[in-house]
Amino acid sequence: MLAVCVFMATAFNAHAQDIEPRAYSNAPVGVNFVVAGYGYTQGGLPDDPSLPITNDNLNTSSAFLGYARALDLRGKSGIVQVIVPYMWLSGSADFEGKTIPRVVNGFTDPLFRLSINLYGAPALRLKEFSHYKQNWIIGAAVRVSAPLGQYDESRLVNIGVNRWVVRPELGVSKAAGQWTLEISAGPSLYTQNKEFFGGHTRSQRPLYSSQGHAIYSFPKGIWASLDATYFTAGQSTIDGIRSDDFQRNWRVGATLALPVDIHNSIKLYASRGVSARTGNNFDLIGIAWQYRWGGGL
Repeated sequence: MLAVCVFMATAFNAHAQDIEPRAYSNAPVGVNFVVAGYGYTQGGLPDDPSLPITNDNLNTSSAFLGYARALDLRGKSGIVQVIVPYMWLSGSADFEGKTIPRVVNGFTDPLFRLSINLYGAPALRLKEFSHYKQNWIIGAAVRVSAPLGQYDESRLVNIGVNRWVVRPELGVSKAAGQWTLEISAGPSLYTQNKEFFGGHTRSQRPLYSSQGHAIYSFPKGIWASLDATYFTAGQSTIDGIRSDDFQRNWRVGATLALPVDIHNSIKLYASRGVSARTGNNFDLIGIAWQYRWGGGL
């Protein structure tokens, strides 16, 4: 049950570059989760890695608040989630040979996610859940980013992206003793931004991403994971002119979950880019607090 907030604690920073361990873990039906946290990035622009900028030296601080609930979807377990982030951004980047400074703060695009475990994780009430032991889990999810964040078409660097982003995904999880191994993959699909920097129209091809996790469970509900994600493609066009921004990027990270009591837990997480064809790379550190209730807790 301590897994749910990891999505909300990491996904604010990027639509395809996020790292989400235990995204398909089971949880008792009816349990609610609230999470609040803070993340800091340094380097490139995490929300939009294909933006046509170079020599980016941007810092972001993000506070976020999210809610999730474990569901019974016709006998299969699922989770619905929503997160609303607020970001402070400062720094500079080069565009067409000019260095452009930027300082801005405001709400970024909210994220919504619905997942269902298709195999290996039936919907269980709390009393039944105490006897559940994971083996294989096969799940699916869809995540949507709505273009509701702060956006200024006269500015190249923004904290909202002014377009819908939809990401369907398939995931597989396998428990073996104290270890759990996970893989997931899916494309990020983008609508057009018809108000891109100076009134241009920006389109982007799907960005394909995959990620893997090696998770170890310690006594007393503590767990830690080593994580990696790879994403490629996502080439964009501006007014029909193709940009040289085909992506082929790697990120690695780690997460540590520390339960405080039956209702509260803390997450620490970090990730960094190890290879980025586009040159837009960033480092991330963060912390999240989770409170859970309901479902018989």
